[in-house]
Amino acid sequence: MSKTSAKRVVIEVPEDLRVPPDELEEGLRIELALRLYEKDIASLGQARRIAGISKWEFLELLAKESILLHYDEEELKEDLEVAKKLARKTGK
Repeated sequence: MSKTSAKRVVIEVPEDLRVPPDELEEGLRIELALRLYEKDIASLGQARRIAGISKWEFLELLAKESILLHYDEEELKEDLEVAKKLARKTGK
């Protein structure tokens, strides 16, 4: 996997936002990642990296938020190829 460059963004939020201060940054990162993925602006990998969580945790969040996966025929073909390679390695 190639390392991509990233930009840091700083935003100001009201002090009286009803989010505990120690959860604010993580909460905003996750919310941003969910919305960018939902609008098809960010890929699954990009969104989960923005959120700072694992692929599986992000998939659980998508399900919880009722956000559909963006999964097309090309991705299916890629996944099938990976599955075939893994099956050959394990002899199944």
